[in-house]
Amino acid sequence: MNSGFPRTEVGGVTLPRMLIGTNWLAGWSHRSPAADERIKRHHQAADSIVPLLETFVQNGVDAVMAPFGRVKPIADAVRETEQKLGKRIIRIDTPILNVDDTAEGRREAAAVIRESRELGATFCLIHHSSAEQLVNKNKGIIDRLDDYTAMIREQGLLPGVTAHMPELIVYCDDNGYDVETYVQIYNSMGFLMQVEVETVAAIIHGAKKPVMTIKPMAAGRLTPYVGLNFSWATLRDCDMVTVGCFDQHEAAEVIEISRAALERRYPDLERRQSPNQNQAAFGK
Repeated sequence: MNSGFPRTEVGGVTLPRMLIGTNWLAGWSHRSPAADERIKRHHQAADSIVPLLETFVQNGVDAVMAPFGRVKPIADAVRETEQKLGKRIIRIDTPILNVDDTAEGRREAAAVIRESRELGATFCLIHHSSAEQLVNKNKGIIDRLDDYTAMIREQGLLPGVTAHMPELIVYCDDNGYDVETYVQIYNSMGFLMQVEVETVAAIIHGAKKPVMTIKPMAAGRLTPYVGLNFSWATLRDCDMVTVGCFDQHEAAEVIEISRAALERRYPDLERRQSPNQNQAAFGK
C-alpha cells in the first residue's frame, strides 16, 4: 500500500491535499431524509467509521473535517483510529458559534471554541452558518470576525472560516482578517455554489491563503471520476479537496482516482456491475 499522498502547508501545518469529509458519516446527505436516516443507522457508533478512517490514514490522508462537538461517533472513531494505528489525525473543526453581539453570545462562542481545543482540534474554522451572519456586502466586511479569530488564537488553534458565499474569501483577503485558510464549495456542476463555477475558480486562484474545497462530487450527483478529476485539474497545488465517503471501499476508490488524476493516468478500478458484464461497451 502506498502510504504517501501529496501534501500542502496551512499555517505552518503540513496537510494532505485530500481531506476526509464527514457528511456521509454524520447523516447530512444533501439528498433526502431517507438517505440521511440510512447514513445515521449505519454509522451510529465509532466501529463502523474506523475502517474508513484507517483506509485514508494508511494512504497518507490524515486530516478530518467535521463539527466534532456535534458528531460524537466521528470524534470517537478518530480517537480509536489514532490508538489503533499509533498515528495522529489532524482535526479540522467547523463549530457553529453564537455570533450575537452580546456578552452572553461571546461567552457561548468562547465555550464552543474552548471545547474545540479540548476535542483535539488543530484548526478551528467558523461554520458558514455563523460566519455569514456577520457579512456586510455594502461595506465589503465580515463584521467582528476578528473577535472570534482572536478567541481561536487564544486557545492555541489556527483560525479560518467556512463559506458557501464566495465573497468570504474576498473579504478576508481585502480586509486582512486573521485566517489561515477558508473552506469553499467547488464542483463542476455548480451545486450549492452561488455564482458561476468559473467565477469561484477565479476567486480560489486569487486567494492569498490555501483553500479547502468541499462537495467535489456535488453530494453524489457527480461520479467520483468526474468530480475529482475536475477538482484536481483546476485547483492550485496549495489547495485541498475534501472528500466524503460512506465506507472504506468508497475511500479506497476516491484515493485511487485522485492519485491517478494527479499522476495523469487512468485509475486502476474494477468495472461496475451489470446484469450482463459481457458487453463490448464495458471494455476488457
